[in-house]
Amino acid sequence: MFHGLPNEDPYAHLSTYIEICNTIRLVGVPEDAIRLSLFSFSLSGEAKRWLHSFKGNSLKAWDEVVEKFLKKYFPESKTAEGKATISSFHQFPDESLSEALERFCGLLRKTRTHGFSEPIQLNIFIDGLRP
Repeated sequence: MFHGLPNEDPYAHLSTYIEICNTIRLVGVPEDAIRLSLFSFSLSGEAKRWLHSFKGNSLKAWDEVVEKFLKKYFPESKTAEGKATISSFHQFPDESLSEALERFCGLLRKTRTHGFSEPIQLNIFIDGLRP
């Protein structure tokens, strides 16, 4: 259930939602139609109100729903904030290498639209390690 709260991850919600929808197969019914018709049941509170704010059947394509959902619940400001956090990564004094790597990977997952290539990610991580 996604409520639209600031601490919720809309990407994780969509991933779980699609995983659940992929367990449903109806002959002659496209995947996207299933996803569109069931999406409101995965939302609650503010997020459900947001979805119902679209008039009638104005959202006709699953890709359009995903785009609007992410724009609403993971706006550019969150991406910019996440990119800044990733860019300024530093290993904590009492943190092991594996703990630092795990935390760094968590930052990357938290901002999936960070846009850093793998070589840049590696450079940021290495530069952030303590001497």
